[in-house]
Amino acid sequence: MYLGIDVGSITTKMVIIDEADRVLSKIYLRNSGRPIETIQKGMEALWNQLGSGILIQGVATTGSARQLAACLVGADLIKNEITAHSVAVVDLFPKAKTIFEIGGQDSKVIVLRDGVVVDFAMNTVCAAGTGSFLDQQAARLGISIEEFGDLALKANHPVRIAGRCTVFAETDMIHKQQMGHTVVDIVAGLCDSLVRNYLNNVCRGKEILTPIVFQGGVAANQGIRKALERELETSLIIPEHFGVMGAVGAAKLVKKARPSRSQFKGFDLPGKSCETRGFECDECGNQCEVIQLLVDHQVAACWGDLCERYRHT
Repeated sequence: MYLGIDVGSITTKMVIIDEADRVLSKIYLRNSGRPIETIQKGMEALWNQLGSGILIQGVATTGSARQLAACLVGADLIKNEITAHSVAVVDLFPKAKTIFEIGGQDSKVIVLRDGVVVDFAMNTVCAAGTGSFLDQQAARLGISIEEFGDLALKANHPVRIAGRCTVFAETDMIHKQQMGHTVVDIVAGLCDSLVRNYLNNVCRGKEILTPIVFQGGVAANQGIRKALERELETSLIIPEHFGVMGAVGAAKLVKKARPSRSQFKGFDLPGKSCETRGFECDECGNQCEVIQLLVDHQVAACWGDLCERYRHT
């Protein structure tokens, strides 16, 4: 079995696959600002799902916290999100030419030609159109995020909402509410607005060809999905494991790498004391912000030091 871990800014995804690339177990957890604790919970959940029959022959990490996750679990491979998401899609949909990936805090588009990444773009500056912004607006409107997408499909007259910025979008939504528009029409308008923002900003200058695969947590939102299909005038492919495709890709990558002996540290991580501490080194003019990972009160890993002074101590 092979373990793929994708630790993003909002959620942590874990997947275990077998030699046939079948997903045997998957975990999707919110970080709540505590990625280390979430990784520990995820490892415990995997163990509870599959039990003592788990034999991990390789581990790979991806996502914005991939270095942290790799040090914690003992990864054999560390890959960026573009590579992980692309591998997951190409193996399942070899004819795919575009990947839309919208997650909790960022969104990206990946352009494929003949199964190879030829271009990509990421939006990491503004959160408009991402899962966290949708969560915030759903909470402000007093509805669950699960209801959000379904409500958008019931709208008869979606209102036009400025979506180029989270601040402007929220201000415009409040204004539309004060004018008397219904929550259903506002939700539908927000979906349309965020889709236009994504296509005009993230996808600007990219050649968007079909087939298009849509993945990431926001792919569960029916309102966003339908708004994309209307705007592009085509149907989208939604993978079975759309929410954990980064982790799936990571697991497939380490399976292909075939590590002779995995560095995996085991599933007893939840029982260990894990924490990080940071400091600014003043040994030279670089003034590096150094981060140390402590496991059971011992320094297990270190990063951020340009000269690698602390990594060898």
